Amino acid sequence: MTNTAAIIGGGVIGGGWAARFLLNGWNVRISDLDPQAERKISEVLNNARRSLPGLSDAALPPEGKITFCGSIEEAVSGAGWVQESVPERLEIKQEVYARIQALTGNDVIIGSSTSGFRPSELTRGAAHPGAIMVCHPFNPVYLLPLVELVTSEAASATQIADARAVLTGLGMYPLHLRKEIDAHVADRFLEAVWREALWLVRDGIATTEEIDNAIRYGFGIRWAQMGLFETYRVAGGEAGMRHFMAQFGPALKWPWTKLMDVPEFTDELVDLIAGQSDEQSGHHSIRDLERIRDNNLVCMMRALKSQNQGAGALLNEHEAQMRAGTVLAALADDIEDASQPVVTIHRAVPLDWTDYNGHMNEARYLDAFGLATDRFMELIGCDAAYIASGGSYFTAETHIRHLDEVHAGTVITVRTRVLAGGGKKMHLWHEMYDGDRVLATGEHFLLHVDLATRRSAPAGPDVDAALRRFADAQAGLPLPEGAGAAIRAPR
Repeated sequence: MTNTAAIIGGGVIGGGWAARFLLNGWNVRISDLDPQAERKISEVLNNARRSLPGLSDAALPPEGKITFCGSIEEAVSGAGWVQESVPERLEIKQEVYARIQALTGNDVIIGSSTSGFRPSELTRGAAHPGAIMVCHPFNPVYLLPLVELVTSEAASATQIADARAVLTGLGMYPLHLRKEIDAHVADRFLEAVWREALWLVRDGIATTEEIDNAIRYGFGIRWAQMGLFETYRVAGGEAGMRHFMAQFGPALKWPWTKLMDVPEFTDELVDLIAGQSDEQSGHHSIRDLERIRDNNLVCMMRALKSQNQGAGALLNEHEAQMRAGTVLAALADDIEDASQPVVTIHRAVPLDWTDYNGHMNEARYLDAFGLATDRFMELIGCDAAYIASGGSYFTAETHIRHLDEVHAGTVITVRTRVLAGGGKKMHLWHEMYDGDRVLATGEHFLLHVDLATRRSAPAGPDVDAALRRFADAQAGLPLPEGAGAAIRAPR
């Protein structure tokens, strides 16, 4: 399969798919009739570039190439995956599939972003129905990992496996439905909540903002980490889910909801909801709201990542896969040439590393250099096993120079050299780069410590020998500018 994705339809969802593929190293070709498509998708890409790379502590692969095509045929020629995100009209989708499969045959998966149609409807009359699948994502596609994968009986096990592999490789979670159903799974929940919300506004029970507050200050946060059933299991206390269902099951017979009743969309109701929504959020542009949403999603998902829960666990799995192919991993496997600085960090700056000035917070420079020190310690054998045996390095002194601004999404590389080392001492020099641009330097003096006594002590022989190899090999390098410097106040 070629790593080229054709995006047919470049609206909100199509643009999100383009960003997800592009930032995961795929070349992307886009076909869209909207004359403003290039501008709109470029704005979506700008948001994705500042948010998606920072979800991971490993750098994404080099960005692919994006091309805006004049026709569907031009976009799909030679593509390894086609993602259809055209309007939700069955006849339009089926016409698009016929044009695509005239070129791709049965060899290329066509994923449909449809939120409602079943595969049996999409594939009706198709020349190669097994290659057409529902791949329904959630906005923003470049951040949220869920994609509902719904296949027809015509899809082979190989085609399904190939589709899952592509989606997983993009850092997504393909939820493969065993049976097709209108609106799939997730949108059926959303539809139920939407119906209830419309009634609550119509009947004057709550405003749009109050309903949103009920979700974001309450069960929405619980759902983000545990979903529905695990949340209710906890609600059942020590007796678990069986107790919860026995206690709250009777409430299902009470007239609390109007799930099958929909309030009439009168002009008065539309004006009421639109007016309340304008009052709630009208002071923000759509791009402002997207950035606010992305900032919050990244911060929450990174928090879940640190706990290895929910979407965070999925991020950790994807990151482990990416690390195997990064520049850092390749260099870590080959450090025979100790005469040059070693790459110890290669990653994007996440949104939660930035401050009110719009660039990386000063404390995060120390964070990055601290991670670089940890990585170098691993390279010389001061790893988790060595530390567990009772030895480690403690930082005694640090000096950081902030030379240039660093913004969210910037891929930073830290190169580390040894100014001196051996016995109890390790003197490191870190340089942070964006490409060839030097962003900051960090000078760190560390002492080896016996963890039992908490006092300085010589390093173990293997660690000491590895450290001295770097120190001796790099002793002939010129002293870096700024090494040994102190803060000098102007006269």
